[in-house]
Amino acid sequence: MSMFHDHPIRTLSDGEGDATSIAPGAGIAAVRAGKQPLVTVLIVTYNHRRYITAAVESVLTQRTRFPVEILISEDASTDGTRDIVTGYADRHPERIRLLLSERNIRSNEVVARGLRQARGRYVALLDGDDFWCDPDKLQRQVDFLEDNPGCTAVFHNAWTTAGDAPSGERWTPGETAPRMDLQTLMEGNPYATCAGMLRADCVRDVPQWYAGFFPITDWPLYALCALRGDLAFVDEVVGVYRLHAASEFSSQPTATRLDAVQGFYRRLAKCAPPPLAKAARGGCSRYFFDWSEAYLAQGDLALARSCFRRSLLGGGLGRTVPRRAALRMGARLLRRSIARR
Repeated sequence: MSMFHDHPIRTLSDGEGDATSIAPGAGIAAVRAGKQPLVTVLIVTYNHRRYITAAVESVLTQRTRFPVEILISEDASTDGTRDIVTGYADRHPERIRLLLSERNIRSNEVVARGLRQARGRYVALLDGDDFWCDPDKLQRQVDFLEDNPGCTAVFHNAWTTAGDAPSGERWTPGETAPRMDLQTLMEGNPYATCAGMLRADCVRDVPQWYAGFFPITDWPLYALCALRGDLAFVDEVVGVYRLHAASEFSSQPTATRLDAVQGFYRRLAKCAPPPLAKAARGGCSRYFFDWSEAYLAQGDLALARSCFRRSLLGGGLGRTVPRRAALRMGARLLRRSIARR
């Protein structure tokens, strides 16, 4: 059974909209001449009635020198989100295409189906509860990737908000390196989904295993890009990342999020190609070791011990986490535990 509803305006059917590759170096001029979209914006949404208008409008108001297509992948919302995105498709049939679930499938297939249908050379992801605050976001990132063929993705920064209230804080730490390789990425994902642009060739044929990684949607895609080149970071704000009670991942309790990340590493180590699987094992140990240190500094001994155990089981001990550092951390945790008895 198809996952998509038939829609008389711009809903994609199976096999429609196959991607047309653009040779490296063809760039903006070739795309402009043939009206082929250079960029595909993929908006993924479920129950975002309060926010989806801001998301879509922030895409429609982008200033670019090239064609842009907008795919909206909507996962059977129950709050009226579908009516809103259908209205946008009716008003902008030349720009917007819809992917509509017949039922809520709650998996990364909602993202994967959009990537398979993307016709652009570049893909920009946007969750339906986030939005872009820089009208030149797409143009700036295309310019960067055109000028830096060795980079497979570029990320800017994003403001965070607690619901509708701006926090004044940036999501990605300012000290994040301007270039990142696969191993470093697997030690922690510093990028906001709304702040990036990926080369579509890296993610269009997304592996079958990707669907099962929900609610972690973006990190595996960045890893696929990092298998083929560096990820770039520019510390300038282009988007707004909302943190609210309905967020699929950020709203979960700390222990639940730690379990999800550990499960992500374990599944990736089992099903990914060898270079990515090795990076995942090393990344797991480093990620949880760093969080063990952070929680110990905060005085949360239980979470520090939990993260240290996860680090030891990750598979990177002696590689991404030096054995002496692990021994010292174990001794610190033991002393702190004895002192509390």
